[in-house]
Amino acid sequence: MTATPVSSPYRNLDFSARVRPLLAERWQTLPLKQICCELKSLANSQKRAVECLSDPDPIRIIQNPKSLSMALNTSAKNPKKVCLFYSAETRALAERVAAESDAIELRSITWRTFEDGFPNLFISNAPGIRGQHVAFLASFSSPGVIFEQLSIIYALPKLFVASFTLVLPFFPTGTSERMEEEGDVATAFTLARILSNIPISRGGPTSLVIFDIHALQERFYFGDNILPCFESGVPLLMNRLQQLPDSDNISIAFPDDGAWKRFHKQLQHFPVKVLATHGAAKISAYVTHGIFPNRSWQRFEHDNGGCAQNGLAYFWITDSCPLTVKEVKNKPPFEILSLAGSIAAALQI
Repeated sequence: MTATPVSSPYRNLDFSARVRPLLAERWQTLPLKQICCELKSLANSQKRAVECLSDPDPIRIIQNPKSLSMALNTSAKNPKKVCLFYSAETRALAERVAAESDAIELRSITWRTFEDGFPNLFISNAPGIRGQHVAFLASFSSPGVIFEQLSIIYALPKLFVASFTLVLPFFPTGTSERMEEEGDVATAFTLARILSNIPISRGGPTSLVIFDIHALQERFYFGDNILPCFESGVPLLMNRLQQLPDSDNISIAFPDDGAWKRFHKQLQHFPVKVLATHGAAKISAYVTHGIFPNRSWQRFEHDNGGCAQNGLAYFWITDSCPLTVKEVKNKPPFEILSLAGSIAAALQI
């Protein structure tokens, strides 16, 4: 299987007519598992290299300090400098995001509580972020941690920052987005209204980055004071599938019609089939948000190279739910596809 210039991720780069044909010719000769290219900028003679490794570690699928997604954004002459704050749960993910780009600088918050249990919070070097682009990496893993993070989220835009971005990889109430009978409370709308009241910064409304929200129409739950930016973890899955030794023999199955309508176009390179009862040699699974309440992840067995009916070859999840990552890390069949590169790229929008 070979890639064509039409499907190349470099098609959106602003290259001149002289450079683009050379890149297209080079792209056609490369296998999917190994991508190495050198580009000479027209503005200067500096060479840039992008490498996609075929032997990733359990957390980082793209092992380069600069991810492929961030490398594609280096065409901008002046990348936006971003001060990234983070919750206690998202510290590890924030460190991976900062490793993706020299333009992202980590900033700290002191998370404490008073004797009565209410938050006692402190934003370190608050005057130092005046005029800076600021972002906060949140994790609303339970109702108990939402209030303390909202306190920070509401405070940061009012510190005379140039702009404010809230990165909330998992929108936790997304599945409660409708009423089936009178009396049902659509808590997705409630949380959207809370986030819609984040104060406006000097640069305007808050940007909100969410990955694979339950339903795309939930963007209309948000008010005019916030700008939702919906991203997806599915490209990470596509990249991982192409790295597998049997990537030319993979079929995709969707759990329901809604999932097929939402994602089949992104996975159209793989045929759609049913599973073990129809002769599948291996079965793997993917979810962007690995919630697994009550440690239900323990129910998923590893097939250990045996029969597909005995378990899963892989169960891929992203690191959008940090508490789950801690529990399943290095436990087959689970493998973590990090959102770090995607988040770093989103902060440059």
